[in-house]
Amino acid sequence: MQRHSITTPFGRGSIKLAHVSRQFEAARTKEGRTADKWKVFRDVCEARLLIGIPDRALTVLDALLSFYPQSDLSEEAGLIVFPSNAQLCLRAHGMADATLRRHLALLIDAGLISRKDSPNGKRYAHKARDGRVEDAFGFSLAPLLARRDELAQLAQQVVEDRRRLQLAKEALTISRRDLRKLITAAIEEGAAGDWHALEEAYIDIVSRLPRSLTIQLAEDCLQELTALHLEVSSLLEKQLIFQNMSGNGAENERHIQNSNTESFNELEPSSGKEQGESPSLELKAKREPIKAFPLAMVLKACPQIIDYGPGGAIGTWRELMQAAVVVRSMLGISPSAYQDACETMGPENAAAAVAAILERAGHINSAGGYLRDLTRRAERGEFSLGPMLMALMRANLEEKKRSA
Repeated sequence: MQRHSITTPFGRGSIKLAHVSRQFEAARTKEGRTADKWKVFRDVCEARLLIGIPDRALTVLDALLSFYPQSDLSEEAGLIVFPSNAQLCLRAHGMADATLRRHLALLIDAGLISRKDSPNGKRYAHKARDGRVEDAFGFSLAPLLARRDELAQLAQQVVEDRRRLQLAKEALTISRRDLRKLITAAIEEGAAGDWHALEEAYIDIVSRLPRSLTIQLAEDCLQELTALHLEVSSLLEKQLIFQNMSGNGAENERHIQNSNTESFNELEPSSGKEQGESPSLELKAKREPIKAFPLAMVLKACPQIIDYGPGGAIGTWRELMQAAVVVRSMLGISPSAYQDACETMGPENAAAAVAAILERAGHINSAGGYLRDLTRRAERGEFSLGPMLMALMRANLEEKKRSA
């Protein structure tokens, strides 16, 4: 029969309140609860870094579990194992006695096992006449049973984190490969756009990748590379659309020159509007709005605009555009300047540009003039919102490091 009173170590060994708390927790284990001891052990192995134990402590725990006769941990079968240190050292692959003691203490501090010391500190069991263990002194495996669900959740978290990191690394590799080749092709073939600035932004992001990646760092860098990839794709798309439309215009011109000219009606446009159709299509291709960046990225780069959102928060693009109207008026940007920006860049990107201007308001003499300049550059395909947002994100990160 197992007693549930709080026990303390033999001799001069001290006890911590954390050890007392774990004994209470083990005593509150629901009756009838069982757990496959090797399933629990695998969960501990998976989550050992979160638990905070070294790999050699797992060897000791494996040896302790091997002395438990049943495959399932249960209160009814007793949860005390009482091997001597010599026996444990043998099953721990010849581990030195001092090393064994140190790792036993680590397992106790981690709340995976607990002590139940006898009056003289020896480990043994009292057995009834029928051979059943009535009481035992040694190491209790009750904490493993009590924490069965918690250990399983920790193991699942480790597996999920490993999966996320693997996916992020794969996406980083693909994104780096695509960006490097696309930017190189654009520079070598003389595509319109500030490709050298985009290349510098790419190099800056890649240079901040350490050898040992964490999930958060990998996903942050992936977000920046994804935004840069979106900007590169947008510029290339506009370039190709313009080239295709220019080529179609040339083909139409050759077709007209080589057509049968016997009928004047075939060459004469039916209205002045139709006569100007080709230039208007070309202008439409040049002024096609650029794709919007992720809202989360805009807010990360421009956090000040959040205060101007409805209720002091921004959760949607509509709320960002509402905040941009308020900020536009505050910065002295005329309605016509903002309207031109919306028509050229698209309403989402225009709002993002206003948010970026707010972040740099102390360094800009005329916010309205600055926005008009950005609009004219965007109209010519020379303005890229991505590098501006990434520069603001880097500045915010450096500011946090200085204030930390």
